[in-house]
Amino acid sequence: MSAPERRNGAPPPEDEPPADEEYARTYAAGYEEGVRSALREVLQHASRGHTAQELRILVESRLARLDEEVEVKRRSLLAPPRRPAWSSLLRSPQPARPWSPPVGAGGGAPSKMAPGRSILVREERPARAVDLLRASVHDFARTALVSLRPPELPGLSKERRLDIVPSGSDLANGSRLSPGEIGGHLRGPMEASGGALVYIDALDYLASEYGLDLTLKFTQWLVSQVETSSSALIVSFDRRTLDTREMSRLERPFATVV
Repeated sequence: MSAPERRNGAPPPEDEPPADEEYARTYAAGYEEGVRSALREVLQHASRGHTAQELRILVESRLARLDEEVEVKRRSLLAPPRRPAWSSLLRSPQPARPWSPPVGAGGGAPSKMAPGRSILVREERPARAVDLLRASVHDFARTALVSLRPPELPGLSKERRLDIVPSGSDLANGSRLSPGEIGGHLRGPMEASGGALVYIDALDYLASEYGLDLTLKFTQWLVSQVETSSSALIVSFDRRTLDTREMSRLERPFATVV
């Protein structure tokens, strides 16, 4: 029996992977990194002692801006971005702003709002807070109104105005907006160059719909955002809706209470 015939030349090539294998591998790697990043962030917040309600606010805020963050990431792969929208999450703590007394007679409400300041105006109906809003509106790049009935602001263009109606807003296709979702819409204007003047007279509505504790956490987050940005916060609130202890909790974070 003769020996098997020996073939000359290189061995036949191995089967090539499917044409879409590289796409599937890249997608899977990106999906894995996204899940890891999300879980690490939740664990980081949980390790800092945040309650379930606080975690809900943080997660809803990120979800509200997820599309924008993905777009920033996409652009960063094409060219270095000017400023990532999520840079505030990585920035080092900023020094506290020096305290300055409010501008106004008798230590009452200031005549205009300054960047980094927050004020709680206790009134039965929005009046003094609206006057302060109108006096300060042109000193900031944008104005955000969280109100069931946003006040009129003569001379302010639509491009510089953001209306957020918690009971049903075009920003959420007519659905209700939770405090976390509202925070997600406010974060961008507040952290942008020139800051935002934020006006709120719907805290009582949010407290009735989502509970006082979650509403207070949302308020504290807003005040902290203002203190580390070029934004300002005006809140009009009817003190009759809360008892003395609850009202004290609401007043505590604000730089000025009148």
